Amino acid sequence: MSRHAQGIEAHGGQLINRVVTPEQGQTFLAQAYTLPRVVLDERTTSDLVMIAIGGFSPLTGFMEQADYDSVVTSMYLSNGLPWSIPITLSVSEAIADPLQEGSLIRLDDPSGRFVGVLELTQKFRYDKVKEAINVYRTDEEKHPGVKVVYEQGAINLAGPIWLLQRDPHPQFPTYQIDPAQSRALFQEKGWNTIVGFQTRNPIHRAHEYIQKCALETVDGLFLHPLVGATKSDDIPADVRMRCYEIMLEHYFPTDRVILAINPAAMRYAGPREAIFHALVRKNYGCTHFIVGRDHAGVGDYYGTYDAQHIFDEFDPAALGITPMKFEHAFYCTRTQSMATTKTSPSSPDERVHLSGTKVRELLRRGELPPPEFSRPEVAAELARVMRSPVEA
Repeated sequence: MSRHAQGIEAHGGQLINRVVTPEQGQTFLAQAYTLPRVVLDERTTSDLVMIAIGGFSPLTGFMEQADYDSVVTSMYLSNGLPWSIPITLSVSEAIADPLQEGSLIRLDDPSGRFVGVLELTQKFRYDKVKEAINVYRTDEEKHPGVKVVYEQGAINLAGPIWLLQRDPHPQFPTYQIDPAQSRALFQEKGWNTIVGFQTRNPIHRAHEYIQKCALETVDGLFLHPLVGATKSDDIPADVRMRCYEIMLEHYFPTDRVILAINPAAMRYAGPREAIFHALVRKNYGCTHFIVGRDHAGVGDYYGTYDAQHIFDEFDPAALGITPMKFEHAFYCTRTQSMATTKTSPSSPDERVHLSGTKVRELLRRGELPPPEFSRPEVAAELARVMRSPVEA
């Protein structure tokens, strides 16, 4: 697979675009009050958008049963292409029963706004427990991803989708850079190698360290924080984005970094989600993807480096994006710098380990993260927000 100034080919070879033309849009809008209606939740709405803009290429819609079964059991689409997370539209039997295969379905967002159309090709039942165990490695409902699966309807609706229009993001319109745009930006900057970085946490020193280590070996860094649905105790997206703005202003070479939002929702699927996140960044044009400690993990469901080991289960050529695997970074008090066990001569008691979870705990107690963990400007911003009764 050739690599060029637009990154790499989209997964499957073609960047999908399912945003309607003005003419198609008028046709669908004329049917707005005659089509059967399905209301999407926040996650499925973001999935609709990600399919339409090509972030989930090669998917053109919600998965039919052959793809669903294959992904759940083997992490491959039915055509043999790697894919690790099922992308489905689940509804109750009462909603599914009157819907006819072969018909068009109106898709509304949670506010009731007409946002898309589903060309219904299949309705099928699925095994929620099997999906939970295979995708999340647990059937415990306290796992946030499993909880979502268990709360879904019993029937999956499948088929190609259309997005009626691509609206500016309500919070971050200037950072809304879709795959076609990111690829054009990489080409404009002359970047041949681009490393993508995924996070749902505010940036801390360990993030900065591995991002800069990666940036030493590639042309550009694509900072791509996720701003879709997350757990209720995660730091809000607007706070995380402000922290990134602060970091870019003070601590990064801005001509070698692009900050953009990833509108997808978190699954918390650990290793499988690491593969998924890598493929999404491949669609945005990245050639490399950072995989750190416990990527997309939650609680103690996954081993510290399981999300790195899973890449060894795939043919690198089939994935088409190179993982950059990093050890758990810490602040070394002996060398007074960030390091990992690969580079630090320190003993365990000379290492300051902090995680996104720990910083949230500190902030809730009214404590500032120490400078070994967070740049002072970022710590001050986090503390300001956590003290605010409006935003806390």
